[in-house]
Amino acid sequence: MRPLRRIALPLLVLAAGLASIVLSWRARSGPAVPPIPAVVERVRETARLETLEVSLYRKISFAPDPVPQGSLWRDVLAWVAESVRPSRGRAIVFADARVGFDLARLGPEALKIEDREVYVVLPPLAVTVELKPGETEVIDSNLDSAQTAELLERARAAFQREVEADPRLRDRARRQAERALRELLAGLGFREVHFVDRIPPPGST
Repeated sequence: MRPLRRIALPLLVLAAGLASIVLSWRARSGPAVPPIPAVVERVRETARLETLEVSLYRKISFAPDPVPQGSLWRDVLAWVAESVRPSRGRAIVFADARVGFDLARLGPEALKIEDREVYVVLPPLAVTVELKPGETEVIDSNLDSAQTAELLERARAAFQREVEADPRLRDRARRQAERALRELLAGLGFREVHFVDRIPPPGST
């Protein structure tokens, strides 16, 4: 019995050592990261969550565009119409702007996985502006319904250009999206998340 005990004891020590090594390796490596199609699907699930919302308002005024030049009599009639009753209008316009990344447009070509690192190319920034008619007020106006609609559309387009050109809003929206995606991808087992302008070619990382 003693020889068996002498053999069994080292074997138990060896087995315990191997088990410790395996458990340690598994703890370091963690669960296997999912393939690109599964990552894309999980990212797309957050498509409507990563949007920065901003409330806007502006006082604006309306004056019609110059009448295109034409025949002599058309010019005279246009001059009479605007001189006798010139169109005018002012408004206080309120709107909501949404600035973010439509992650539903993110495809497999925008991701690259290397071991536990992932490279991500975000889609173009998307900006949408919606007027708030319940809070918008048109004042001191003799505009008809068509001109009032034009006034509000000009306001919406101006808001759109203003938001698109604001670097601070663009930066806030990007940082918000990156933070949320880092948390999501870390939960999928990735240790490093890199946001890049283009996917690096093979062998360059």
